[in-house]
Order: sequence, then structure tokens, then C-alpha cells
Amino acid sequence: MEDTELYRRLLGLEAPWAVERVALELKEQRVDVHAVHQEGVQWACPECGTLLPIYDHSEERSWRHLDSMQFKTFLHARVPRVQCAEHGVKQVRVAWSEARSRFTAMFEQFAIDVLLRTDVSGARKILRISWDEAWHIQERAVARGLAAKKSRIHPHLGVDEKSFRKGHNYVTLVCDLDEGTVEHVARERTTESLESYFRGVSQEQLVGIQAITVDMWDAFIKAIRLHVPEWQKKLVYDRYHVMKNVNHAVDLVRRKEHRQLVAEGDETLARTRYWWLYAKENLPAIHRKPFRELRDSTLRTARAWALKESLRELWGCKTRGIAERFWKRWFAWAARSQLKPMIYAARTVKAHLEGILTYFAHRKTNAVLEGVNSKIQTVKKRAYGFRNIDNFKTAIFFHCGGLQLYPATHGKV
Repeated sequence: MEDTELYRRLLGLEAPWAVERVALELKEQRVDVHAVHQEGVQWACPECGTLLPIYDHSEERSWRHLDSMQFKTFLHARVPRVQCAEHGVKQVRVAWSEARSRFTAMFEQFAIDVLLRTDVSGARKILRISWDEAWHIQERAVARGLAAKKSRIHPHLGVDEKSFRKGHNYVTLVCDLDEGTVEHVARERTTESLESYFRGVSQEQLVGIQAITVDMWDAFIKAIRLHVPEWQKKLVYDRYHVMKNVNHAVDLVRRKEHRQLVAEGDETLARTRYWWLYAKENLPAIHRKPFRELRDSTLRTARAWALKESLRELWGCKTRGIAERFWKRWFAWAARSQLKPMIYAARTVKAHLEGILTYFAHRKTNAVLEGVNSKIQTVKKRAYGFRNIDNFKTAIFFHCGGLQLYPATHGKV
């Protein structure tokens, strides 16, 4: 088989295109494949599809293709242009690549697969392309996926923030809790950040929201109140964030008591911070025996921990009515505890009680979103952080957006 026929098949070229010649550069370890088209062929206008004769040709372009026996391979061609009465002079589409791409669709598909499994620095070494080219492929994939994404109703949404880098640098995430996909990424964690999502969807989609889980961040709550119809029935304060607030109160009790004990020469609470923050069943086995002795003691921290563990049972109640009765008993217990941080935490929970009890109408939490957050953290760690927030947003959509990333000319679902 001649080289021209071999590369025609490798490139998937079909009439009217054919390979004219193949040039091998041993020193540079590259293969240059030159394609030409048949004469007298009419070409479709890329806008309307009308068949038209050639107007002229663009300058020769090149596309990076999959390597041939570890040699970089490039396809070269002069692409015809047509003159459409409606759309003017346009360059026709080619089957092997999308418009304005410097890579063949086969190469882009492979590059996307590599980028999904490693970071940009690692991918560029495998693919033998520049850092900018690797990001260009990723950005094109995300833009392609977002453009192709069909508008639909998301019944269950979760809202959370994710730190962008050290300091108070955040992005706001909106996640489909049923699909586990990120639907929106916005700068910062302000009311405007979440409003930018609501403004971008239809009224039908807003009405179609059945539940939206969120932490007790006032900025997010304000945006939901302003945009989501019947928000009172749909707003669910996330269990994780409620318990995080109570855990913080337990730690405040421990810190104060530890300082007092140390002043008396007692190291009982030294190096026990995380014991009190674990859920009872998650405490590592190695710590269970010494912790049992502490939790059964008369320490104020032990009382705070008991309150915290008891509140976790709220979400196990079978109905809202049972949960309300449980809450009243728990709040009375916390109010009598004489532990100021726990009393304050109980009042905070009480102020948000309606949104907490909405859980029993929907049984939704941000557990899915926490999983997405964990995946984003892995991407961030693998990339050694992001200096550019736009790159961070691109990476989130690329890895967590559930998008169709592959070129339409070589799609993969």
C-alpha cells in the first residue's frame, strides 16, 4: 500500500479529498501529509448549506494529527472558500476538524481523554504540545459542551462555595443534585454570584425547582428569596453546614475548658481536638477506648459533644412532626446546658429552623455537592492551584460539568 493511501485511511479522508504526498522528516521526527481536493466539485456554504462553486482558496493551513510511530504528524491543506449570495465569502468546513481548530478531531478526542485523566502539565508532556495549546483544547471542549447543552429543568439544586486560592477568594457553585453535575460557576460568593445563575435560566426552570439546598450564608439566601417562586417551601438548609456550626461550638467549649485545665496542670484534653469533632461511628478505633473515658466524664466538653451527637438524630426522624417534637426537647436541653457556645449555636439553628425542617419534604442534602467539591479539590491539587480564575472555572466545567466535550466531527458520548 502506498504511503498516500495509508495516510488517507489513517486520517479518514473521503472524497473529494485525497492525500497528494507524504513527507518524512527524520531529523525533526515529524510526518507532513499534504491533502488536495478534486476539481469541479461544488461545496456547501457553512451557514446555509447551499452548494456553490469554488470562489478561491485560503492560505495553506496545518492541523496536528495523532502521532505516526512516535513521529509528530501534521495534515496540510488549502481549504476552498465559496461566495454565498446571502452570507458572503466563507471558508467551507472540512470533515477532519472543527472550525478554527489547529488539531484534527481525532487528536482533540485523544487529548481530551488525556486531560481528563491528568493535569495540563502532564498532558502536554504526553501529547507533546505547549501549555497554551493544552489549555486551548480544554477551553474549546468546555465552550463546545456548554453551547451544545440543552436547556432543561433541574428539580433539585445545591449551592455552595469553593475556595479559589488562599485567603477569601471563592467561587460560587450551583450543582444538579440528581445528576451530580456543576451547572454554574460564578466569581465570589455574593448575592450577585447566585443571581447570575437565576437570571440566566427561564421562568419555567425557576418554577420547576423543587428543592434547593444551601448553607446558612445570607447572601445566597437573599438571592433565592428574590428569584425562586415559593422559595419558603423549597429552601433546605444543608445538614452538613448546620452540624459544622454546632461542631464549632463544641470546639469553643473544648478550647476554653482546656485552657482552664492546663492552668491547673491538667492535660486531660491535650491532643483531643479531633476526637470531639468526629461523628461517633467514624472515630478511628485506636482512639475509642481513651475517648470513651472522656465522653463519660463530667467534662463540659463531654456535655457539648453529647448535645452535638444528639442533634444528628434530627435528620433520622421519619416525619416533620416527629422532628419538630425532637427539636423542642433538644433545644430545651441546650438552653439548660450553661454552655454559652452551645446555647448560641442552638439559637442560630432555631433562627433557621423552618429551612432545616423543609428537609423532610424533599430529603435532599448537599452530600452530592460535597462529592463534587472533593473532585474539584483533587483537580486543584493536581494542578498545584490556579492563579487565573477563568482557568479554574474552565477546569471545573471540564471535569465536573457533565458536558459533551468531544468534537462533533468525532463525537463520543
